[in-house]
Amino acid sequence: MNPVHTALAPYGWKADWEERFQAAEKDAAWVPARVLWLRGDSWRVLTPGGEGPAVLAGRLRHLAESPSDLPAVGDWVLVADATGEDLRVIHQVLPRQSKLSRRASGDRDIEQVMAANVDLAFVVCGLDGDFNLRRLERYAEALAGAGVRPVILLTKADLHPDPESAVAATNGALPDVAVHALSVLATEGTAILGEYLAAGQTVVLLGSSGAGKSTLLNYLSEAVVQKTQGVRTDDSRGRHTTTHRELFRLPTGALIIDSPGIRELQLWGSSPGGSVFPDIDALAESCRFADCRHEAEPGCAILAALTEGSLDSGRHASWEKLRRERAYAARVEDANLSRAEQQRWKAITKSMRGFSKE
Repeated sequence: MNPVHTALAPYGWKADWEERFQAAEKDAAWVPARVLWLRGDSWRVLTPGGEGPAVLAGRLRHLAESPSDLPAVGDWVLVADATGEDLRVIHQVLPRQSKLSRRASGDRDIEQVMAANVDLAFVVCGLDGDFNLRRLERYAEALAGAGVRPVILLTKADLHPDPESAVAATNGALPDVAVHALSVLATEGTAILGEYLAAGQTVVLLGSSGAGKSTLLNYLSEAVVQKTQGVRTDDSRGRHTTTHRELFRLPTGALIIDSPGIRELQLWGSSPGGSVFPDIDALAESCRFADCRHEAEPGCAILAALTEGSLDSGRHASWEKLRRERAYAARVEDANLSRAEQQRWKAITKSMRGFSKE
């Protein structure tokens, strides 16, 4: 490893990232950096020379086929380094090890990368009225598709009459996902978190506003790094206190990305990383017809399991909804890729015409 780059090791720089850096087509003056936060059109990065603000190079912005090609929090990028508060210039994004994406809010089908190069996700859900199994399934499915390991944290356990019943219900819906009930304010059940926070590990915090993400972050940081607010008394919904995504380094050496609260996570793209419904997926594969829609076809294993009661109807409904949503998102992604390829070849053809005229 380049000795200069060892300054980035506390923020996750390892031998495989050094290999990606060496393989990249780059200017000799560029150095690696990690994106610490993103606010609107402003970035802050950490380079071997220190931390500071950054802007995008015009070529990077011009060549980006979608907003998802631009740097996200957690990305490793190549920059023209500077010192002090001088602006760094981001020229390239190194290939991502993982990315957690969702369909951006609004009517357009646009991918929004929430965090990049993440190893683990803490899905935070409050037991004060925020608890929702279907939403937890959605988070877990999105993370499985991104190849990121989910860990569900049921916070505010001191406000629930029987937190272990909530753990059991969650384990029933997501048998392959670790689930823990805890109370940060009462410091109950928090010791288990140390098992997930090894030095160099990158964790992202996900959950609704008011679920306790900022309180948890402050506890893990052993300092107040994010403001906190109470939830609304009428429906237990939180008020948005975190307004941007930011990467913090914990005393354990682990890295954690805090993000604004999300109540509705719309899936994006295909699911190369896997699924949190392996039992239902296995049933679907054993149907008589390969293109079974699981509606009224003869020999449908899923319908048979529903009839005999071995498959929970609520869990099946969640699987079916997420399956259709994932299929739609994959079609949109394929259409976007096809459109980008057409535009690329149009540009090549146009340039060749100009060459032939000359």
